[in-house]
Amino acid sequence: MEKKYTPNLWICIIMDLLGCASYAVPVLGEVGDFVWAPISAFIFYRMFGGSIGTFGGVFNFIEELFPGTDFIPTFTISWILKRIWASKQAVTV
Repeated sequence: MEKKYTPNLWICIIMDLLGCASYAVPVLGEVGDFVWAPISAFIFYRMFGGSIGTFGGVFNFIEELFPGTDFIPTFTISWILKRIWASKQAVTV
């Protein structure tokens, strides 16, 4: 049985904090989100891979582009979901 990769929780938290950093500079932050959104989506896809990575990358991209939605901890929520999914897979095997 192959062990599936789960990203480190601390890396996910740091990525979410980087996404929230636009709140530090109100006007420039929203402009920075246009640069950060595709980078964050790509990192998300590479970290999680598969269907979670694809869906989450698209969601993360949209979430970063829309003003006022940066507070959603997309990386951390996905880490939790991936851990729950992995534990359910381990129980059924």
